[in-house]
Amino acid sequence: MTRLVANIKIPYLYEMMRMLAICLLSTCLAQGQTVTKYSFQRPEMGSPFTITLYSADSAAAAAAAMAAFRKAEELNAILSDYIDSSEINRLSATSGGHRWVPVSPPLFDILRRSVQAAILSEGSYDITIGPVVRLWRKARKTQQFPDSTLLHEALARTGYHLLHLDSATHSVWLEKEGMQLDVGGLGKGFVAQAALDLLRQQGQPIAMVNAGGKIVLGQVPPGKKGWLIGINAPGEKETLFPAFLLLKEMAVATSGDIYQYVELNGKRYSHIVDPRTGIGLTRRRNVTALAPDGTDADWLATACSVLPWRKSLQLIRKIPGAALLVTEMKNGKISSKYSPGFRNYLQK
Repeated sequence: MTRLVANIKIPYLYEMMRMLAICLLSTCLAQGQTVTKYSFQRPEMGSPFTITLYSADSAAAAAAAMAAFRKAEELNAILSDYIDSSEINRLSATSGGHRWVPVSPPLFDILRRSVQAAILSEGSYDITIGPVVRLWRKARKTQQFPDSTLLHEALARTGYHLLHLDSATHSVWLEKEGMQLDVGGLGKGFVAQAALDLLRQQGQPIAMVNAGGKIVLGQVPPGKKGWLIGINAPGEKETLFPAFLLLKEMAVATSGDIYQYVELNGKRYSHIVDPRTGIGLTRRRNVTALAPDGTDADWLATACSVLPWRKSLQLIRKIPGAALLVTEMKNGKISSKYSPGFRNYLQK
């Protein structure tokens, strides 16, 4: 999980927006105007969803944040496999039906990005892994390893080559019966980027969106060199990596098993599943990916959690502006590996 290093907050109730709004006492002069730092938070996509922005107009800031939250709600209703009536679940229900299904522009866009990610990562990120993911969700609840026969059958219903897209008609064909699409490992970055883009359209370019640790950053706050971002140490909820990130106009995502894992027979299995084997990862490490776009940062962090280091470096080089940090805890000490250029974003 990636964390924003926050200032002291003074909460107040903002009834109109039905959400917690926090006005932080941080004012500065920009383009002849005094701007204030505002932070708005509400739960979205199963995680805290925070919008931080600098604005000279409190009403405009609140209205822009409300519009961004509405955008997140709309996308979640389309993309969440936890919502039975979501568009992505309705699409999955057509699998094996031998027909093309028209879908909404947002769903087609994220499916297109997902196929690109699968091709670039050689299947280390795969949106069709849903049947296997559902077995591991049950395993975390029951504390029992997935049945080997069911796992084999679920894995047989996966493979991004079974997902077909028609750009001319925005239609999708899911070739094999029982397929289940799952945008986990990419969806939060996609939604965070859409929210930031909307804030810019609303005249709020100095903004940060944090979708459960998937963070996208706009223009630099006045008087600052960049947004200061902390990274959790491997396996730690409170302990931070010794150095912070100083970023602007970028996205950052960290994948690890801090919150979602299951311990079975003395071994810890992450919620991140290797699409090639169907088994949850057992390596205790965090993978932090930087990219100009929130969607890319999110799936890169997921794919590079699956890939070995050398393959991860090869993948990162395919994405212009991307960088990678892999941290592992060994014998009580943090071991770190950096892709070229990542250290340029670090500030102790």
